[in-house]
Amino acid sequence: MANVQLKTSVIGFPRIGKNRELKFTSEKYFKGEISREQLEQTAKEIRGYGWKKQQDAGISFIPSNDFSFYDNMLDTAFLFGAVSERYKNLSLGELDAYFAAAHGYQGEKGDVKALPMKKWFNTNYHYIVPEISDSTKIVFDASCAAKSKPVAEFNEAKSLGIETGPSLIGPYTFLRFATYTGEKKAKDFAGDAAIAYGNLLLELYKNGARWVSLCESALVFDMGNEEKNLFENIYKKLLGFVREKSELKILLQTYFGDIRDVYETVCKLNFDGIGLDFIEGKKTLDLIKKSFPEKTLLFAGIVNGKNIWRSDYAKKRDLISKIAEFVPYENIVVSSSCSLLHVPYTTGQEEKISADIKKHFAFAEEKLYELKEIALGEEKDFEKNALLFASERVFKTDSVQKALENLKDSDFERKPDFAEREKIQHAKFNLPFLPTTTIGSFPQTKDVRANRAAYKNGTISKEQYEEFNKKKIKECIKLQEELGLDVLVHGEFERNDMVEYFGTQLYGYIFTRNAWVQSYGTRCVKPPIIWSDVARRDSMTVSWSVFAQKCTKKIVKGMLTGPVTILNWSFPREDISLREQALQIALAIREEVLDLEKNGIQIIQIDEAALREKLPLRRSDWHCEYLDWAIPAFRLVHSGVKPETQIHTHMCYSEFNDIIRDIDDMDADVITFEASRSDLKILDALKKADFRTEVGPGVYDIHSPRVPSKDEIVAALKKMLEKVPAEKLWVNPDCGLKTRGEEETVLSLKNLVAAAKEMR
Repeated sequence: MANVQLKTSVIGFPRIGKNRELKFTSEKYFKGEISREQLEQTAKEIRGYGWKKQQDAGISFIPSNDFSFYDNMLDTAFLFGAVSERYKNLSLGELDAYFAAAHGYQGEKGDVKALPMKKWFNTNYHYIVPEISDSTKIVFDASCAAKSKPVAEFNEAKSLGIETGPSLIGPYTFLRFATYTGEKKAKDFAGDAAIAYGNLLLELYKNGARWVSLCESALVFDMGNEEKNLFENIYKKLLGFVREKSELKILLQTYFGDIRDVYETVCKLNFDGIGLDFIEGKKTLDLIKKSFPEKTLLFAGIVNGKNIWRSDYAKKRDLISKIAEFVPYENIVVSSSCSLLHVPYTTGQEEKISADIKKHFAFAEEKLYELKEIALGEEKDFEKNALLFASERVFKTDSVQKALENLKDSDFERKPDFAEREKIQHAKFNLPFLPTTTIGSFPQTKDVRANRAAYKNGTISKEQYEEFNKKKIKECIKLQEELGLDVLVHGEFERNDMVEYFGTQLYGYIFTRNAWVQSYGTRCVKPPIIWSDVARRDSMTVSWSVFAQKCTKKIVKGMLTGPVTILNWSFPREDISLREQALQIALAIREEVLDLEKNGIQIIQIDEAALREKLPLRRSDWHCEYLDWAIPAFRLVHSGVKPETQIHTHMCYSEFNDIIRDIDDMDADVITFEASRSDLKILDALKKADFRTEVGPGVYDIHSPRVPSKDEIVAALKKMLEKVPAEKLWVNPDCGLKTRGEEETVLSLKNLVAAAKEMR
């Protein structure tokens, strides 16, 4: 690189706390065990930690306002008053109204459901969907400007001696991701949004901010003229309003892809900085070759913010050199490709992973130093990094490679066809109309977690651990029988996580101790790392399922996680394709499916909760880059079972309407969907597609502590029966019950069963 020290930037930093402090403190606050002041003090410590780490690493552009108690989209809705009256009318105070919108409220001041929750682009993070009605007024309240979150957090960082650039979800992305309950649509709120944002930006400028980042990640989707015009109209008004009254510099930040449909417009709008993704943006380099504004800074996202592997400095230097053919070095800022929210805090807490393995990983804090070293370009850093990539990291497994080579077309086809299987299964199981079931897990109570921890720590024997779990399974089976559920589950008391549990029993995986990543709100996950070729060691679930089935005369489902979800909720390898990794996992899960069937398990649920998650953001890439291997991977798992074995799957918290025919092509016998938070909108898509698979749209939201009434569930079932034939409809919650309390779970399931019986 030229003899120029490049500046560095981070789009966002993890915010759950290095040891999940935000999770534990928030949950104590929800239970009334600590005060709001104690919760806010924890949040302040988490923010300060992140800013200090970035300052110590020499990051030039440090963001503020990337923290959130729950979700930044929800923050934005409250910031600009785009909040439904039903939450305001609770008279709870702003923070508690905010939490009510996030996960619902049921108490002396009212009973409200939470706002819908959806996947954030192609990640395992979930955002809260703002709700905008015709009467919504999008404004920035100048009377309490100093207390507004972006201003307060900017000043908080300044008090620590750290200069930050406040980061905001941009007005276009906010309006595009919101739902509209009336006649008005996004374009009708564009003018007010531009002025509201403009007033906030001026307030930030007044408080000393010199840069503000507007994150417009929605620009990476396919955009037609309507979307382009909406974006351009918002920003012409917003930029004109701000520049007339300030010298504030504005960065338009994008990530998760390229902005090919609107790039020329972005360049003409005269932003002070433009952030582009060079990791997932397939056409980003080609776009800047055509043109790039002469005096604009390019925030080049070249360090992967979504995966945990070390960057290859030589390749990054080569990429920067290519960029510099069209953008002067002094105008290039080396950046993360997206927020580091999607990776864990640091490898420093992973003492049990050997140094030879750990040296290949870079979590959030390590990525800060990667940015610094790439920007500095010192040869000693590049030479050290080159040694890491000089030798082959892992080797292929012959048996796995041979199994992949021997796959035939028939391995992806189940016989006989669905219609014939459905008749066979109805005759065999003789279930009532509207059969009731749950998605799999039951509450993971303190004693369940303590038992698992004691076994892991070696303070109890394997026999003691298993005996405890068998006792819980017996209790769970008995409870379900007393409730009157038709198809039972064993409760999954042996599982800490639906992916980690399987990964620990597969060859090829590495597990961390504290590499937590936020999924939504207080929910954190610890994705395992795919290190080498994946294969099944031995049976993983058979003994638990067989034991549970012996406890009852009713059918107990065998519970598995599907290959696409295991892959999507892991940190994947980067040296082989996602397709190959999915097929390796599919072969391993296929062995487990056949083993369950051989041991008398008649219904097997293979969850694909994350099927939609890695769907490319551009429709033209859906099949060639994803669905053409993701759907066959699932079919490979179950194609070998007998006609009378019923295969279920489950999906949640994504938009499925536009891939509903592909989902039908998975050739499962029953599919359960998350549907309650999205107001059962999937029903129209099912009817339009003449969906053949039997379905169980969730009748109540398990991510909220509120208990649905019997009448509420009856109303949902009536709505479902308008679109789904009764003989194809199942009755179930919208997801597993692991995170719920025992009392609310029992009350909810009682109402679910009562509603189904009333409808029969």
